[in-house]
Amino acid sequence: MTDLKRFSASAIPAELRQPAWNEILSRLGLASDAASSIRNDDSGHMALSVSARDSVFVQLTATPQILSPIVAKATQPLQGTVLVLALLDGTAQVLDADQTVKLRSGDIMLLDPSQSWRLALQTRFRIMLIKLESSSFLLRLVRSGRQEANRISTQQGIGALCLNMLQSLTEQLPHVDNNELPALEVTLAELLVACLSHKQSAANEEATDVQLAHLRRVCRTVDSRLDDPDLNIEKIAAQEGLSARYLQKLFKNSGTTFSEYLKSRRIQHCCIDLANPALAQFSIAQLCYRWGFNDAANFSRTFSQFMGMSPKSYRASPPQDLHEQLRRGCPQTKPSARSPVTDPQSFLQDDDIQKRRRPFQEVLDDHAKYALSLRLAPKRVSDIDNTAPAQTVAQSPRQYYLPVSDKTVHWGYFSNAIKPVLTIRSGDIVTIETLSQHASDDCERMIDGDAGAQSVFHWTGTTKNVDRRGAGPMDATIFGRGAGEGFGVHICTGPVYVTDAEPGDVLEIRILDIQPRLSCSPEHQGKHFGSNAATWWGFQYDDLLTEPKKREVVTVYEVHQHTHPPHAKAIYNFRWTPQTDPYGIVHPTIDYPGIPVDHSTIDKQFGILDKAVIPVRPHFGVMAVAPRETGMVDSIPPSYFGGNMDNWRAGKGTKLFLPVATQGALFSVGDPHASQGDSELCGTAIECSLTGVFQLVLHKQRDLKGSYMDGLNHPFLETPDEWVLQGMSFSDYQAELGPNAQTQVYKNSSMEAAMRDAFRKARHYLMKEHQLSEDEAISLISVAVDFGITQVVDGNLGVHAIIRKAIFPDYDPDHLPKAHS
Repeated sequence: MTDLKRFSASAIPAELRQPAWNEILSRLGLASDAASSIRNDDSGHMALSVSARDSVFVQLTATPQILSPIVAKATQPLQGTVLVLALLDGTAQVLDADQTVKLRSGDIMLLDPSQSWRLALQTRFRIMLIKLESSSFLLRLVRSGRQEANRISTQQGIGALCLNMLQSLTEQLPHVDNNELPALEVTLAELLVACLSHKQSAANEEATDVQLAHLRRVCRTVDSRLDDPDLNIEKIAAQEGLSARYLQKLFKNSGTTFSEYLKSRRIQHCCIDLANPALAQFSIAQLCYRWGFNDAANFSRTFSQFMGMSPKSYRASPPQDLHEQLRRGCPQTKPSARSPVTDPQSFLQDDDIQKRRRPFQEVLDDHAKYALSLRLAPKRVSDIDNTAPAQTVAQSPRQYYLPVSDKTVHWGYFSNAIKPVLTIRSGDIVTIETLSQHASDDCERMIDGDAGAQSVFHWTGTTKNVDRRGAGPMDATIFGRGAGEGFGVHICTGPVYVTDAEPGDVLEIRILDIQPRLSCSPEHQGKHFGSNAATWWGFQYDDLLTEPKKREVVTVYEVHQHTHPPHAKAIYNFRWTPQTDPYGIVHPTIDYPGIPVDHSTIDKQFGILDKAVIPVRPHFGVMAVAPRETGMVDSIPPSYFGGNMDNWRAGKGTKLFLPVATQGALFSVGDPHASQGDSELCGTAIECSLTGVFQLVLHKQRDLKGSYMDGLNHPFLETPDEWVLQGMSFSDYQAELGPNAQTQVYKNSSMEAAMRDAFRKARHYLMKEHQLSEDEAISLISVAVDFGITQVVDGNLGVHAIIRKAIFPDYDPDHLPKAHS
């Protein structure tokens, strides 16, 4: 059976993280020396599985640290044990007494765990580590060569197969039975033996220190003269006192040519300028002339060739992480072993050629990174310029109103690249209108006459005001939808930029009030409506009793929020029939948000749920700050930044605390609900449009020291009577599941994992905030803490832990840090 064990640093108190981390690493015969960074960092994740032959498979994501074998503590020599490292993301070095081997994304390295060496993981990384047992022959090959010889080329042939196998294993490890792993071990070991056996023994031309020094000098000279449109290799050679032929050889050894390198450096500097808002007044032509291009048309063609988009498109939507964007040719979804900065062509190289090129490529890469960092580094400012404006001791909050329209929403995704629609300061109050993506189930009741809703839902045969499902692939042919239209569904209003918010801070969202968005239709003026859809993604879909067994049913409700008690009553329901959208695409199921339902094609059933009065508890299913990841993030699975939590307790009078992951926090809200039960079983709640009043309060990291909020990396909900810890199958699914996380999270989530995450967060909270021992916390959890199923339909399944405040009658909330003003 599958026995995958997961570890998240965030679920463990800081003082206990290092021992827990090293306990898992010890299964690999390794230890980490990053005590301080592990203690302070809560974003580390591990997944471990042990095969029937005692081989250990570990997927690890964390911040920089150094791993080393526990050689001195070994009770007996390790026989036939080989450690396989696959560096899936990040950079690293393997250091021993004789040499240093540099590793990049996509490299595979074989290591002898009985020898002394250090694995220095230099950036945030994602790796797969496998301790292969009973691999004596492979171990002999590893010991017969230097460390450099044990690095596997993954560009082609058997090495590429090894990398693909390890990447697939990373994704499928939760689904592989422990008794099935030995077959994979044998296959992997045979492939690795073949890789090492085919290493070329012929001596290669080695790069001399003099050649590398010349190349560094030439790179600096080229950068200093990029503005010269007539710059060529002859001019550089003359300036450096070298021959043009010799310079050509240096660049050939790097796998490129002088002209290609010159173009790539110019393009990279243009990228920085195009992404710089301070240069917005300059035309694209002016910027390209600045870096030596003397023809705008030629620049546009060259830029498109290098960056995959036009300069105009790039300027309109620049990347947030230029360091990553300028690593041309390195797909985010598939790590590559080759250097993209220095080799614009996609030619596959033989191992001996690649080995000879590597030192030269590293010189070009290092220079490019240094030059980029130098340009992007903050410049020193004077004390006058760096002084914050004077503020009064107690400033009254300002009031803002954010209406919903096609100009103030983003549909189906989160991103730190979305331009904020409003900027506020900590403590300000914002009234935000939100729309339900299900309003088109009954346009007459929920859209007609409502100018804001009509602008968002406007869709004709030629025009769609707001693109849906923005988290999808740009290749529009994959799903037959528009470019960028993927799987997200929620209409989110925002984002709101909070002044002075930065990563490490905590944003407190106080929900002061929630009001209904009344119908503007002449036939239903002043009434409030919502709909519930029992859908194909609901828990019930494969467990229906009556025919037809596969069906989706929409129920429309009238919501009476201001009666006593507030309640909702069903008006009618209908079974979904194939609907044709304005573009002419037929939708047999509810597979796309905002499809206007043609009521002439459905059979409405009135008089349903006559005896049922549904209690109303208005709340927002989606409240989020922007994620730290670049690109667009699907709005459906919740994560560390909040998002689609679907917890009905997030209503009036509650406070939600979210970890800030990007500058300005960028708060968005959507998915308004009139009512929902725990689980949201059939796929949706009573989805209705609401208006919320929020006070956004910023807590600076420096003020959080010693409190539970220090290092908070998950949503934390506080109601007047309870503290609610939100568990998920994956607390940070993008970090845990890698490049294909937005697909894998739907496949790998489990209720057991969500329950364990909720338990760990509750234990951590009680130990940190209430100073309980672990034994005290566990006993209290068992006898007084309620766990509930938040939702079973959002990909990343949710379980929440409810800790009633009455358990701690003497708790003093005033010890918490004061809000930033």
